[in-house]
Amino acid sequence: MRSPQVWRNIWHFLAFGFGSGLAKKAPGTWGTLAGLAVMPVLYMLPLAWALGCIALASVFGFWLCGRVADDLGVHDHGGIVWDEMVGIWMTLILLPPTWVWWVLGFVLFRILDILKPWPISILDRNVGGGFGIMIDDMLAGLIAGALLYALWLAELPLLAG
Repeated sequence: MRSPQVWRNIWHFLAFGFGSGLAKKAPGTWGTLAGLAVMPVLYMLPLAWALGCIALASVFGFWLCGRVADDLGVHDHGGIVWDEMVGIWMTLILLPPTWVWWVLGFVLFRILDILKPWPISILDRNVGGGFGIMIDDMLAGLIAGALLYALWLAELPLLAG
């Protein structure tokens, strides 16, 4: 395996979540936190624009993650965290921008991303390339977002936060 060129190659820098994927322990968690740092910008945009940015980041991620994985000679290098960033954006974009929803979204997304329950596990095992790197995290983000959105719609007083 070749080492990442995070500080010298723009594609590696992006795929490694602006360097967050270089963390020795839990790079996916650090990448998710890097994705959280972008959320205020997404929340400032009209919803249609924010959704468009997430869609573009997803399509771009198919290429980006595939390219960097090829550069490194590893299908899904742990330091590639663009997929976690897109996943947390998908989780949170329809939820209120409060710390309660951010914490719930972060925890639920990380649980789904780490444990990979069905159907996430099927995609993780059977889909290759950049699309394969991205799709399991995208599905984890969509599932986490849908579950939390349903909680929000239920107007639970504990989550008014």
